[in-house]
Amino acid sequence: RLKTINRLQVILQHLKMSNQADSTAEVLLEKKGGAGIITLNRPKALNALNLSMIKQIYPQLKTWEKDPETFLIIIKGTGEKAFCAGGDIRAIREAGKAGDKLSQEFFQGEYRLNNAIGTCKKPYVALIDGITMGGGVGLSVHGHFRVATEKTVFAMPETAIGLFPDVGGGYFLPRLSGKVGYYLALTGCRLKGRDVLKAGIATHFVESEKLPALEKDLIALKSPSKENIADLLNSYHKKCTVDQEKKFVLDEHMEKINSIFSANSMEEIVKKLKQDGSPFAIKQLETINKMSPTSLKLTLRQLREGASMSLQEVLRMEYRLSQACMKGQDFYEGVRAVLIDKDQSPKWKPPALEEVSDEFVDNCFKPLGNDDLKL
Repeated sequence: RLKTINRLQVILQHLKMSNQADSTAEVLLEKKGGAGIITLNRPKALNALNLSMIKQIYPQLKTWEKDPETFLIIIKGTGEKAFCAGGDIRAIREAGKAGDKLSQEFFQGEYRLNNAIGTCKKPYVALIDGITMGGGVGLSVHGHFRVATEKTVFAMPETAIGLFPDVGGGYFLPRLSGKVGYYLALTGCRLKGRDVLKAGIATHFVESEKLPALEKDLIALKSPSKENIADLLNSYHKKCTVDQEKKFVLDEHMEKINSIFSANSMEEIVKKLKQDGSPFAIKQLETINKMSPTSLKLTLRQLREGASMSLQEVLRMEYRLSQACMKGQDFYEGVRAVLIDKDQSPKWKPPALEEVSDEFVDNCFKPLGNDDLKL
């Protein structure tokens, strides 16, 4: 009898999987051929990631990783606009204000998922078509392959909302060439299309309209190795001529970026930008002056320390920082100004870099004892 019940459960599980293309579900988890496919399905919310999606994706990813019949994992988003525009920041703000556990659970769940992607033994292919920011970067950048298109818009805009570029940003940003990662993290600069590839964030570049064909070809591969998958992606990448001749948007500024953003403190970066005085430097200064001074200081230290840490160490550090931000005030104020009232004029506390003490920053990085992130 037990066997029959188990068989029934297995059959029901399979039925559930194949019926999961239920258009109302926030995330669709399907098995096609040798591929496990994760589809973020909140197009109206630009596929923003919430806790219930994280709780569905994580165990499925772990199951596929162990399954001998699953050879690769593909993640993509629905709708025309976004792969994933980030985490569900509003919900976290409400929870944090109410002292609800969600503000811990969300970050714990999200960072564990980032780690599962970063350590996944099966080739992981992220089709980052459209807006890919914050939490969407965490769902893609730690995997083996990231396929950008002419519609991709990448950014880590967290310093503008009193947060920091988390989801393992402290791991991958300082590993980009020169000081590009520091520049992207502190200014929230957006990269589009082929520039996402040139910055080293994407591994491949394919026309958006070719993605369905690419996905079909990936699914059709018979028990592929990582090399087989790379070969297929490379063949699509080589055929794509969109913006091929275009120079990297930051090329002409790279020398300045590398020298200015290698400074040891935010105050020094600001001083160097002022001394430089070029139109580019003035523009960066204007941008940095709008950001949360606390976030800027936390971010610079996060990247400097993360440069020599493992992904796991970075995620533990970032969890500590996330909880410090939940206790502070800039995150609530930043989300209010940018996403809720949209007046774009947050009142940061403290309002100036000089007023964010080293002691305060040190405290944000301190271990949380039993409350530290467990990976």
